[in-house]
Amino acid sequence: MTTLGVVFRPQNPPERLRSVARAADEAGLDQLWLWEDCFLESGIATAAAALAWTDRLAVGVGLLPVPFRNVAALAMEAATLHRLFPDRVLLTVGHGVQDWMEQVGARVGSPLTLLREHVEALKALLAGETVTTSGRYVKLDKVKLDYPPVGTARIYAGATGPKTRALACEVADGILLTAGTPPQEVAAVRSTAKAVTVYVHAATGPDAEARMARELESWNESDGWDAAAAGDAAAVAAVVNRYRDAGADAVILQPTADEPDLEGFVRFTAQQVGPLVR
Repeated sequence: MTTLGVVFRPQNPPERLRSVARAADEAGLDQLWLWEDCFLESGIATAAAALAWTDRLAVGVGLLPVPFRNVAALAMEAATLHRLFPDRVLLTVGHGVQDWMEQVGARVGSPLTLLREHVEALKALLAGETVTTSGRYVKLDKVKLDYPPVGTARIYAGATGPKTRALACEVADGILLTAGTPPQEVAAVRSTAKAVTVYVHAATGPDAEARMARELESWNESDGWDAAAAGDAAAVAAVVNRYRDAGADAVILQPTADEPDLEGFVRFTAQQVGPLVR
């Protein structure tokens, strides 16, 4: 069965999240995903709120830029969420957009080295281990969480370039691929990734194709229709099924920036698209 979800884009004001999360929960959507783009909304704060407002919905964050955070602090935040909301949390880390990291004084010389050190230390801390390490960027001295997650806490890594994708497949529990990634690229990482989640541009309604054309143009992906879904439930499900067949474990529909009805979009995804891809 393919896990199906929707992105709540942080370009929407935080006060919109409550009604969208509740609509997703009530409609039976599998997952709601949040972003932490600069300088919009915090991933941890929004995840905690969405989880508290819902009963069964799983919430993912993709992604948390590791240059922003001390790994011990992120481990504490992650462990707290997992203890409060067991089996409903999925966090993704990444090296972040380098221009943004430069803006906040957090850019490092080797983003890949930092990502490797961070993921390895974070996973060990969440597993309840006492961690001592002295890497290029991550330095811990006998750090151990008092309240680690009960059970397994998965940590995904987001990746676009080939080197980061290879690293994500090596050290993380899964890889998150951005919208605009075609199915053939999902298939290319499937053999080495432990799990694959992919965002997919999506729109429905009478003006779906026009809105999608504007969305793709905004991402400089005007020729990227093979990685987008626009139309009714059958049309969107057909694209989801292509990603499923390519090896995606979870397909997360990313609405256009001008989506007029976010609550309606999550209901459409869960109630109309869902039955066609399971």
